[in-house]
This record gives sequence, structure tokens and C-alpha cells, in this order.
Amino acid sequence: MSKILIFGHQSPDTDAITSAITFSHLQNELGKETEPVALGKTTAETQYALDYFEVEAPRVITTAADETPEVMLVDHNEAQQSVSDIDKVKVLAVVDHHRIANFQTANPLYYRAEPVGCTNTIILKLYKENNVEVPKHIAGLMLSAIISDTLLFKSPTCTAEDEKAAKELAEIADIDIEAYGKDLLKAGADTSSKNADQILNDDAKNFPMGDLTVRIGQVNVVDVDEILERKQELLDEMAAQSESNKLDLFILVTTNVLESDSVALVYGEEKAQVAEAFNKEMKDDTLYLEGVVSRKKQVVPQLTEQFS
Repeated sequence: MSKILIFGHQSPDTDAITSAITFSHLQNELGKETEPVALGKTTAETQYALDYFEVEAPRVITTAADETPEVMLVDHNEAQQSVSDIDKVKVLAVVDHHRIANFQTANPLYYRAEPVGCTNTIILKLYKENNVEVPKHIAGLMLSAIISDTLLFKSPTCTAEDEKAAKELAEIADIDIEAYGKDLLKAGADTSSKNADQILNDDAKNFPMGDLTVRIGQVNVVDVDEILERKQELLDEMAAQSESNKLDLFILVTTNVLESDSVALVYGEEKAQVAEAFNKEMKDDTLYLEGVVSRKKQVVPQLTEQFS
């Protein structure tokens, strides 16, 4: 019998990769035969966490139906963010902390969605509810995801539950949250060796908004000028990818993890409406977004309302 595949969204971030691993471990402890896989390569930040806790990165897949009839989704639910043949497999479970959109199944399923900062915060609850012990390496990966998704608790998506979970996991993993957290975030903030495509798509998602398809990428840095110095290169790549992938808007949110601010580069005919959504002035395809760090809470809702 084939294994149940468990995976996060395309262009996977640390939460997407680690939640597949941690949820798969839980399901296997509960008697199922599952395998964590990924819908893209790991980022430098994610690889730092995997190396630190000596866990192998999941293999990358592009389709699932040729391997298994059943899957479980973590850290996403929207079809356009999932595996390309999601309509050809049975979704047994979803554990997520995002909006629910473009999602339906032919069969009943387990669905767990909570408004917290990180999927792994929810997965920790599932370990407790099922009386399954959290091993040290699993705790470390869960903690890494929470740190990443909440920007070391500075993101507005962070909740008291995330902070409580992080403290508990840090004890199990024997980790100093502040020291490890800064090292983890810095590992993902170096863009010097990345090409334009990697900067745009290492952490990017497509969102249907009204009649538009909007792709929003996000990159964390410690110096925003690293990205702004390459603005024309990035805009040219955004233009090429928008044409080839039929995107109406392409937005890159560059977040300074030390100052908790962002700068957005915007490509597309509707870019004036993007500025209007944030009540900001667009200057040379650039928006300065003070205090904005969360795509999920501070970017997607505003744009969805603007284009609805």
C-alpha cells in the first residue's frame, strides 16, 4: 500500500517544510504510514534549521497522484498553492493557519484551522491531544517554524499561543530562543548569492483577487538596500514571469527583520490600486510600508478588499 504524502505549499518556507515533517511524525506515531515531501527546494533559513537539528530535507515532488491516492495538507489549503494534480487525489486532512479559499473536497476530511501565527503551533496541540511525546528534533523544527513565521514574535500574526508554544518547545529542544532565533533569521536574510528568480519566488504565493491573479513574494533581509540596488533586474524578471504565467500583478515585499518595516516592488497595470489599498504614494514602482511585516495579515487582506 502506498504511503500518504504530507506537504505544505509551493515555494515552501520554514513552516511549510517543517510542518510536513512534524505532522508526518505524529501521523506515523498514530499508526498511519506517511511521508513528508515538499513542493519546492528548501530556503537557506529552512536548511539552517534542518542542519541544526540533523534532519534530512524532504524530497521534492511535482505531482502526487502517480505515487499515492491520498494526501494531507499542511500550512495551506488553496488549490493554486498546492500540488499540481491536487484534484486527482483524496485529501484526508488539512492543518492550516491561513484563510480558506478555493478549497473543496468530494469526501469528509479532518480539517484544523486556527488563527495563530504558525501551523506548528497547532500541530503541537495535536501531539498533546493524542498523548504523543514530542522528540527533541521535532521540537526544534516546530520552534524554528514559529520563530520564522512570527519574526521572533514581532509579527502582528503572533499570538499568545505561539509564544507559549515556543517557550515549551525551547525547553524540549534545549534552545535559547533569542540567540537561536536571530541566527535562524539571519541565515535566511542573505540575498547576495540569490538570482532574481530566487529572490522573487523562494517564498511566493498566487492569490485570486476579484478577476485578477496576484503573485506576492516576500524576502527577509537585514538591509533593504540589498534589494533596492537590484530593483530594475527584479522588475524585468517580474515582467517576464507575469507574461509567461499570466499574472496580473506581481508584488515583492522586502521585510527588514531588524526594523520590522517593508518595501514593496510592484509590477502590473493595476499597480496604482496597490498604492490605494495601502493609502500610500507609489514612487518608481516602489511602496514604503512602515510597520508591515506580515503578508498574511497586513498585505493580502488589504489587497483582497481593494480588488473585490
